[in-house]
Amino acid sequence: MSDSPATTADLVRAYYAAFNAGDRDAMLALLTDDVAHDLNQGARETGREAFAAFMRRMDTSYRERLDDIVVMTSSDGTRAAAEYVVHGEYLADDAGLPPARGQRYVLPGGAFFAIRDGRIARVSNYYNLEDWIAQVG
Repeated sequence: MSDSPATTADLVRAYYAAFNAGDRDAMLALLTDDVAHDLNQGARETGREAFAAFMRRMDTSYRERLDDIVVMTSSDGTRAAAEYVVHGEYLADDAGLPPARGQRYVLPGGAFFAIRDGRIARVSNYYNLEDWIAQVG
């Protein structure tokens, strides 16, 4: 059974609303147990617990808010894409990246989603890492 495009768009909007509210439990509730998370320019992590661990690492090093979010869906509601602008602050050093000194950044980004049984089964995030490094370096 596929979801409607409107339901899928609402699901993705709820995911980003929970992100912006800092409500990680609400974010996790929108994911399948076996969610696939494709890190920007990195490996795929699988499972809700791996996603939760990733968010804990991110919350340690970054404070981010996403604005200008536009959600697009496939006609059958099984896939979606989102484009947004990240407004962030680099709080603590992240391994392999420049030292953190509270630098602020503004960065366009996007994500692709797979939807299964009313939940997010895949999140693939993309942004320009070189642009981010130039802003914080």
